[in-house]
Amino acid sequence: MKPTPLWTFDELAKATGGTLTGVGEGASGAASGINFDSRALQPGDIFLALKGVRDGHDFVAQAFQSGAAIAVTRRPIEGGPCLLVPDVQKALEHMAVFARDRAVRTKRGAVTGSVGKTSVTQMVMQGLTRAGPAHSAIKSFNNHIGVPLTLARMPADTERAVFEIGMNHADEITPLSEFVAPHAVIITTVGGAHTENFPDGDEGVARAKAEIFDGLIPGGLAILNADNVWFDFLQREARGAGALVAAFGEAGGVDAKLVSHVINGDRAEITARFHGKEIAFSLSHTGKHQAMNAMSVLLMLEALDVDLETSIAALEGAAALDGRGKVTRKTFKGGQITVIDESYNANPVSMTATLQSLGKHPKAADSRKVVVLTDMLELGTEEAALHASLAPVIAANDIDKVYLAGALMRHLWDALPPALRGGHADTAAELLPRVIEDLQGGDVVMIKGSNGSKAGLIAKALLAE
Repeated sequence: MKPTPLWTFDELAKATGGTLTGVGEGASGAASGINFDSRALQPGDIFLALKGVRDGHDFVAQAFQSGAAIAVTRRPIEGGPCLLVPDVQKALEHMAVFARDRAVRTKRGAVTGSVGKTSVTQMVMQGLTRAGPAHSAIKSFNNHIGVPLTLARMPADTERAVFEIGMNHADEITPLSEFVAPHAVIITTVGGAHTENFPDGDEGVARAKAEIFDGLIPGGLAILNADNVWFDFLQREARGAGALVAAFGEAGGVDAKLVSHVINGDRAEITARFHGKEIAFSLSHTGKHQAMNAMSVLLMLEALDVDLETSIAALEGAAALDGRGKVTRKTFKGGQITVIDESYNANPVSMTATLQSLGKHPKAADSRKVVVLTDMLELGTEEAALHASLAPVIAANDIDKVYLAGALMRHLWDALPPALRGGHADTAAELLPRVIEDLQGGDVVMIKGSNGSKAGLIAKALLAE
């Protein structure tokens, strides 16, 4: 039986109002995927000639050579069929809405927050996949291109879907939430991320995150962190938008309460109360912040009609993602080290959470807990103080040595007791040899920092060493 195409050319024209050209008798009239990167394009894909660092129209010929079924362009280009539109980005957005509306059975969830968006989205997707035909982004596609692209890639027979929604500025989440029109949303937490773009600090971030309620369907569910200082504000905003509210956290009276979190080897044993019922399960994510994220996942899966047994099995089976808490044991200098890779990104909230998790991580009596940190970026005028403020967190969490890279981390270096200072360098690349030289068998080492400050370079090198 021939598979159902993702898009027919006629659907493309109907969705976008574009004009088909160059469609000969030999054309398939259908496409199996969508891409805007000619290097990643698969035969049968729609190629979107979006404007980025370079104009996507420069790569249409290459896309046709790679087997593109059709290109969405502003002008005709030889080599294959084109759908002519005035604006390729707008055409993608029209495709997103069309794909959303044709998937009439789909219940949709959306996730935002200052930290944990991708981990929560992936954990939700684990449960959705076990429950039936499900859809999500293949990676962290959470911006003005990624969200509509993920929608446009959604098959018509999808039953459940989840979308990650991010932002750097105010007024970015509203249109993305309106594209998704979610039945339920999660705000993982609100805290110091992208604060350089918000003169009013965390309050501005909270208002921006609350934009996710703008697209929520009438009577939809807002899932909020009761332990976060912005909970009351977000709850008011959600109810003002006509949403129901469910809460998670360690506070009393919440719908999903984290009761206990104990690290046992490479896993965390979790006890929780879900609508008053005690449940227990384990996670491959050992950080307590991920246990808290799991509480929100249970509520989202329930809202998308996934039963509790399936949800728990999904959480237990979910693997920690690279750069987001994955734990790896490696032979090193005749012994073994434990590498906790938290290198994907960082802000003061996530940095504090991971340092506290490292504090609870077990170690042998003769081993050490080591952190390797690179600059946290986009923090605005308070960046120096925010880096220095990590010193008491480190001191309170049984950490033995600290290695730092970057000009901003110099402020933390100056605030640390001399006994904790392992080394500082201007860049991650310059710090790496010192870290490799000083590490010893038995060490538990955690790496974290912003993408732009190259924490991932250190994690990859240690894992390959």
